[in-house]
Amino acid sequence: MTARTDEGTAPPAARRGGASAWLPRPGWPRRVFAQVLLVQLAITTGVTALATGLFLAPLSGELDDQAMRRALAIARTTATRPGLDDALRGTRPAPGGPLHREAEAIRRATGAEYVVIMDRRGVRWSHPDPRRIGRPVSTDPSPVLSGREVMQIDEGTLGRSARGKVPLRDGRGRVVGAVSVGIAYESVRQRLLSTVPELLAYAGGALAVGSLAAYLVARRLQRRTHDLAFSDISALLAEREAMLHGIREGFLALDDRGRIRLMNDEAQRLLDLRPEDTGRPVEAALPAGRTRDVLTGRVRGADLLAVSGQRVLVANRMPTDDGGAVVTLRDRTELERLGRELDGTRGLIDALRAQDHEHANRMHTLLGLLELGLYEEAADFVTRAVGVHRATAEQVTERVRDPLLASLLVGKAIVAAERGVALTISPGSDLPDRLVDPHDLVTVLGNLLDNALDATAGRPGARIEVELRAEGRAALVQVRDNGPGVPESAREEIFTEGWTTKEPPAHGRRGIGLALVRRLAERYGGGARVGGRPGGGAVFTVTLPDALGADAPEETAR
Repeated sequence: MTARTDEGTAPPAARRGGASAWLPRPGWPRRVFAQVLLVQLAITTGVTALATGLFLAPLSGELDDQAMRRALAIARTTATRPGLDDALRGTRPAPGGPLHREAEAIRRATGAEYVVIMDRRGVRWSHPDPRRIGRPVSTDPSPVLSGREVMQIDEGTLGRSARGKVPLRDGRGRVVGAVSVGIAYESVRQRLLSTVPELLAYAGGALAVGSLAAYLVARRLQRRTHDLAFSDISALLAEREAMLHGIREGFLALDDRGRIRLMNDEAQRLLDLRPEDTGRPVEAALPAGRTRDVLTGRVRGADLLAVSGQRVLVANRMPTDDGGAVVTLRDRTELERLGRELDGTRGLIDALRAQDHEHANRMHTLLGLLELGLYEEAADFVTRAVGVHRATAEQVTERVRDPLLASLLVGKAIVAAERGVALTISPGSDLPDRLVDPHDLVTVLGNLLDNALDATAGRPGARIEVELRAEGRAALVQVRDNGPGVPESAREEIFTEGWTTKEPPAHGRRGIGLALVRRLAERYGGGARVGGRPGGGAVFTVTLPDALGADAPEETAR
């Protein structure tokens, strides 16, 4: 049965790296753990072998040198023995002679291979083999007979040996012969070979310790890399980069010290960060506020609301095993804007429904007056009905000359009337039509009016008063209501994201409007505050410096 190895049966990690990534090289493992272990074992074995070789290489030479020095020392000691020069001059070379017996005694005592005493002609007077006594030495004796000491490794009649040669002098210091001592080279080699097993045992122990350390390091690496192959790691890095910079959600990775370890382009855009902020603590990269508290983990929960600039964000923070955290951010600014528009649209629909009902009643009344022939009364009825709405619109446009704000106030007045709330413009209101960005003021006023309507609707005698005026180039917005008011303990907390006492609407969350109001005011260099109203209720005051442009010529002349 033939095994199929097509793309459909390849493992996911292998498919990520392509065909060339998951087809391993013959005889070479794919996993990082196995590759690192093999490399470390090869390095450990190579280093051990090299160290052993470097130790053995000079050891042979050192043993040779020790043997030659030992032979030289024995030869010196022998040459200094008294009576040798006299025996050399007064006797003949023969087996059993006094020099032969002396040399043999020294040879047996020192363990040398031979102790040879020769005269100036190079004739042996002693030798382990008595048959060679009286014959010339096998090597050139001239260097030692010239008065120099000699150390060498050489071949002789007894084989290869480490030799030491010393001149033999008489009482006057004249050279009368020489002493040659040999140490069997076989014993030197034996010493060398005897050290090899011990050395190999040490090398084997070092290799075992190194292999164990390599295995432990490789196992740790295996756990940290989740037993992936190098091709898988490379593919994962490429996929991570593509994912981070391709998703439309902000992503931040924090280390155990709260420093930004990684962030994508969307996170930089949503939080107004720069690439240089990577590596900085969150406390240093972001201003104080709820957003920073959410990112650092001081505020916990799922789908936490935060405001960054003019953006409404939903943040989720998940701790990681290394003590850090991963934070995801979603931009809900558009959704919140659409939600507020939906709320406003629903209010307008309710207002139009009520207006339709009221209009039907008025039409029935008008029809009745016409049927009864009361034409003058019918004319007066129509004039009064139209005049009320006209007066409201004229009152707004006289004091608020920006068309967007005036339209907002007229629309909110109709909605307030249908909810049983009287919305009026303060006589002190005077706002010219030279706002730098009317949309910001619409956001501020719209949120304040929505909160005031929610607080006063359904209360007897509900009333809201709006004051809009210019103070130089600054715009001041004040909304007063006779609702339940705001406790002093909550007058700062009410401007934080997510704080609300209302039930959330169907489309999302509450607790964003007043936070946006304060952020907008702070962006202009101003502020937002809330206080109490005499007789009960709340007074919201927002100051926007430099919200108005330069005076128009006609207004200056006026």
